Amino acid sequence: MPLTEPLHAIIPAGGAGTRLWPLSRRAAPKFLLDLTGSGRTLLQQTVDRLAPLTDGGSISVVTGAVHAPAVLGQLPELGEQSLLAEPSPRDSMAAIALAAAVARRRHGDVVVGSFAADHVITDRAAFEAAVREAVAVAREDYVVTIGIEAGHPSTAFGYIHAGEPLAPDDDAATARHVVGFTEKPDVATATEYLATGEYRWNAGMFVVRAGVLLEHLAAQKPDLAAGVAQIAEAWDTPAREEILARVWPTLEKIAIDHAIAEPVAAQGGVAVVPAAMGWDDVGDFDGLAELLPADAEGVHVLGDADVLADGAPGSFVVGSGRTVAVVGVPGLVVVDTPDALLVTTREHAQRVKHVVESLGTEREHLR
Repeated sequence: MPLTEPLHAIIPAGGAGTRLWPLSRRAAPKFLLDLTGSGRTLLQQTVDRLAPLTDGGSISVVTGAVHAPAVLGQLPELGEQSLLAEPSPRDSMAAIALAAAVARRRHGDVVVGSFAADHVITDRAAFEAAVREAVAVAREDYVVTIGIEAGHPSTAFGYIHAGEPLAPDDDAATARHVVGFTEKPDVATATEYLATGEYRWNAGMFVVRAGVLLEHLAAQKPDLAAGVAQIAEAWDTPAREEILARVWPTLEKIAIDHAIAEPVAAQGGVAVVPAAMGWDDVGDFDGLAELLPADAEGVHVLGDADVLADGAPGSFVVGSGRTVAVVGVPGLVVVDTPDALLVTTREHAQRVKHVVESLGTEREHLR
């Protein structure tokens, strides 16, 4: 399906990836890392995927001011005008709305799409097909999300409840009305969801005309919309820094899911394009291990490590130059960095974030 008009892609690049500590840190979060051994960081891979879909459009990255130099270093082709540096984290709604408002001022009422900087997608063709359909549906003034085919009853993701087809007589269209969104459910509820065949994982991908997005924001969160509009108006002027520093800290911290997707879905204004694209949010070391090939001993290795394994199938080792031996412990996780060492199991990978939470101020450099 050809794009009916250029897509203006927005890449929110934030978060510390605490479940991937000590590999991912505040100073070097996971989107700036090559976690797949491809030679390209997750951020660079995201841009690589989106570039063919933005022919005639644009790509903007919204990131924290502290990470702006590293982002520009990895993406010199984008240029400074495509980087929106936020002074402090205000969650996804403020970031996406600002990028959409700036895009509308620069390019008119264009279709924008928001795609996280730290996800992995292995089926590029399926991703492109889903985004192309989403752009076409967004032209009909829907807020469109891409629903990931759920492979198991995960409790780590939110779920999208897909309803009736948008165009039941169009065999080429897959988009459906969204009945509602559900936050991370328990295992029993997730299992029930999958049994119906009506639910998809929510990967946080949204495609919508800029004007529609900002109109919904004005209706749902008028103060946030007014603040974003004030910053966007000053963005390409000498007043940017003063307005940004004054207004940005006053903006409500809220995710786009809660600010727009959920209430607008209740009004019938959200559609979902189902897709199976080999998507992974690289949420912890268990998930990361699955993305990497195993060696002859069944051990997954990332980085520079001389791994000696005996009776430790399914283990995952991240090395920093030293020899690492894993013996008799299947599913072990060893992350060896110059200043911190993590030892856990893939079964307990989700608990790694508690380590970061427990680090005191005297060990702030390890966060």
